[in-house]
Amino acid sequence: MSYRNIITIEPGKRGGKPCIRGMRITVYDVLGWLAAGMSHAEILDDFPELTEEDIRACLEFAADSRDRM
Repeated sequence: MSYRNIITIEPGKRGGKPCIRGMRITVYDVLGWLAAGMSHAEILDDFPELTEEDIRACLEFAADSRDRM
């Protein structure tokens, strides 16, 4: 799996922040929920439009972004 197939960036959506599959949920939303202590299952229950693969893509995106710094 590559996050590049899941994470999208559209200039007019959410201020150009990276989003998941064109939705209005950003990578940073998901990372914030994880940082706040939500489990993958809790996130998926609250946002049924997301998948486990989406969450992993957010983590991969964050790891790749860190490497580019």
